[in-house]
Parts: sequence; C-alpha cells; structure tokens
Amino acid sequence: MRAFKSQTIKKAIIMRLVIKFFPEIVIKSRTLRRNMTMVLASNIRNMARDLDCQVSAKVLWDQIDVRISEAKDDSVEIFIERLSNMPGIDKIQFIRRTEFSELADLETMVAEHYSGLIKGKSFCVRVKRKGQHTFKSFQAEQFLGGCLLRAQPDTHVDLHNPDITVSLSIKDQQLDFVEKVIQGQGGYPLGTQGQVLSLISGGFDSSVATYLSIKRGFKTHYCFFNLGGINHEIGVKQVADYIWRNHSFSHRVKFVSVPFEPVVAEILNKVHHSQMGVVLKRMMMRAANKVARKVKAGALVTGESLAQVSSQTLPNLNLIDKVCEPLVIRPLVVMDKQDIIKIAREIGTEEFANSMPEYCAVISDRPTSAAKEERIEKEEQAFDMTVLDEAISNAKIEKIDAILESVSTPFETEEVQTPAKSDIIIDVRHPNEEQRSSLDFSHNEILKIPFYKLSSEALKLNQDKRYLLYCDRGVMSQLQAAQLVSEGYKNFLVFKPK
Repeated sequence: MRAFKSQTIKKAIIMRLVIKFFPEIVIKSRTLRRNMTMVLASNIRNMARDLDCQVSAKVLWDQIDVRISEAKDDSVEIFIERLSNMPGIDKIQFIRRTEFSELADLETMVAEHYSGLIKGKSFCVRVKRKGQHTFKSFQAEQFLGGCLLRAQPDTHVDLHNPDITVSLSIKDQQLDFVEKVIQGQGGYPLGTQGQVLSLISGGFDSSVATYLSIKRGFKTHYCFFNLGGINHEIGVKQVADYIWRNHSFSHRVKFVSVPFEPVVAEILNKVHHSQMGVVLKRMMMRAANKVARKVKAGALVTGESLAQVSSQTLPNLNLIDKVCEPLVIRPLVVMDKQDIIKIAREIGTEEFANSMPEYCAVISDRPTSAAKEERIEKEEQAFDMTVLDEAISNAKIEKIDAILESVSTPFETEEVQTPAKSDIIIDVRHPNEEQRSSLDFSHNEILKIPFYKLSSEALKLNQDKRYLLYCDRGVMSQLQAAQLVSEGYKNFLVFKPK
C-alpha cells in the first residue's frame, strides 16, 4: 500500500500531474489504446467524486494531463494516494511550471533541481519545444546540459544510454519539468476487461486474488459464503471495504453474502467425511453461478493455489470446475504461500488475514486429495438441493460503499462527543489512514491500536479506565465497540467529535 504526503497546498493553486500509462496499454492497437485511456481518464475523475477538489483529466497520445484545483483540507493527499493505487497507471509525474524571458533565466532553477539527482550518474537533456523562440530545441538541450555539468562535476553526459533523462517541456515563455515521480500500480484500467465475481473469505489467498483481478482491469464484485458467526461477517466486510476503497474506488460494485450454515449442516449430515471438502466447494460454485448472473459477472475469481490444501489438488479442482458455468480465474494457482503473503503485506491486507476468525465447519480427518466423479455424484444424491436453493434465494446483495453500515450487532454502544480528561482515546484506523491525518487531542492520552488488533489488545488494557474508540467515519469504531461489549467489556465507547 503506497502512501503519499503532500506539501501544504493553497486552495486556489492548480497542481498539474502527468499520468504515464501501463506499458502494455501503449502497445495496443490505436482504437483499443484510445478506449483504454479514455476509461482511465474517467476512472481518475471518479476517484475525486467525494473530495473537496476539482479534477480534470485530458487524454493525450502518450499520457493523461491531470489538473487539480480548488482543493480543500487533505483532499489532494487522498486523491494522489488513490491514484498511486489504481490500475492502469505506470507513473505519476508532478509537474512544476516556471516563467522565463531568456534561456539563461533557467540555469539556476534547472541546476538546483537536477544536480543532486544526476550526481555520480550519466545523464542527457531532452527538450520538447513549442512556440516562437530565438533558440532551437537542441540548443536548449546543449545549454542546459552544460549548466548541469558545471553545477555537478561528478557526472557525465551519455546521449544513448543515460542513467537519468532530464525531460523538459517549453511552451512559449513557460518551462514545465518533472519535480517528483510516484510509481503507479500498473495493470489495465478498471472496467476494461469486464466484470467478475470474487469469492472472498478474508484470508490471505482470497484477498490477494481479489486485488490481482482488480489490477488486471476487472470490475470485481464480492461474494462471501457465511459459514456462521457475526465476527467473520464483520471481518470479511472490513477487508472488502478496504480493498475497494484503496484499489477500485472509481467503480461501485456489489457485495453478496450467502447464508451457508444450512448447507454446511446438510453436508455434515449427508456426506461422507472424506468427500466433504470437495462437495462444499461444488456447492459454493453452484451458488456462485447464480450470484454471478445476478451481478452480470462473466467469470468467477477464487484464491485457490495448487496443492495448498486437499481440496486444491488437480483432480479435485477438475471436479469442482465441472459444476461451474462461467470461467473460473485462479490468479494464485501456481504461487507459493510466501509470495502470496508478501503481496498481502504490500497492499495492506496481511493484518486482516492474521486476525480473521476461521469457521472451518467442514473438516475431515482423512480428506480425499483425488476424488472420483462417480463417488462425489453419489454423495451429492443424498444432499437435499432445496437447502442450497433456499440459501441462494436468501443471499443479500448490497452496495459496497454501504456494507459496514449494514452490519447489525445485538449490542448498543454509547457515543461520546466531548471526552473527559480521564478518557483514553483509541485510534482504531488502519495505519495508512492514521498516517495521513493524525488525531490530536492535547488533554487526552491517545493509543493507536488498529481495529484488527483491538480484540487481542483489549485484555492488556487497564479495565478501570474508560476508552473511546475513534475512526474517520464512525463505522469501524461502532462495530469494534459493539464486539467488545458482546465479549463482556463495559468500558469501551464510541468517540464521535462534533
């Protein structure tokens, strides 16, 4: 997960960014390339729909020019962080513009900015020029290159294979140069590859598979099979909300929750223990077929990795796929567990997975790793399919941006607007959110405990103190407080400042 800290920005100032495309977009045909870049520009504008800033995005042949104006609060920081994590972008260049009269006016400015970057490296200067000038582009390159050589002796010019290319753009009496570069996410613009339904359980594998499908340009909906427990539902909705907000906020997608407890009970009563794992997966796929039709998804995405568990062997996956109607995409199928965990760490879902409650209701002591089709079909004949049909009909389809608000808990928690001096405030936000805008209350002690660690850390806290849970939207704090109250804690409240 990439975070960005911007400098203080005045409301009236215009920030200019240049978006460089993911390299695979550049090699597409002219028509396909234009379609993809137009979608990317639309996605960029959508990223700012809830922010207090004006964003324009103009598509050029090799880049998108983005202008940010009328920015308020920390909107620019949030917007640029979203850009750095959205699919389709290779690099984000921050462009600085300066006025000049003569070429000599640029010597000091170019030297100050680039001399440190080229130290100990080779470089060349490339100038794009438009307008009426007393000099040619190659003359500007030679002059500014000489300025850099004088300013930084520990360097040399290499016109063919330089370590650093100093790219400058001159239009009339204005010079634009790249002040800063942020690495983008890569991948294809979201929505250009169609829609898919990701089967998400909140663990390492399904979360990473969901992220990779988003990165490849799929508009990705979420499907959760609830095997029992409000804590698991809350956990999965939290990770789905996090992935959506950080990597696919430009698109509104659906979250589908399928109540699978009755299906599990039927399997436990009717299916031989050695075949339970494969039968459960086949039932999930049958349900996913129908959910995919409802959300108009053209494929299913799963987090299965070959040979990781008994149900994920080649024979068993073949049998599972036989009940699938759409294509099944398995981004992790040949990945090692450590590689999966590494990606989870990079995108910020590792801690979710570590704290996710597990509900493995279908466990057998000797699960088959090479199920036979005849045996599986025989076991399924005893299964009452009306149970599965009822689970599918009871599936709940929600808009992704409202899933946390929809979680109902049996416990009410008190809200506090003004803390007492003795209250301890706990900032439960994800570290990336907390880093962007720190909480500051001079009269109260503040603890930083992310929501996914709060349940385990609560035991270590002084139970004679009163704790106020805080998050930006007031949703995560409410859920966590209710969960702690359900576990018997009475000293956790919700902090909602005015």
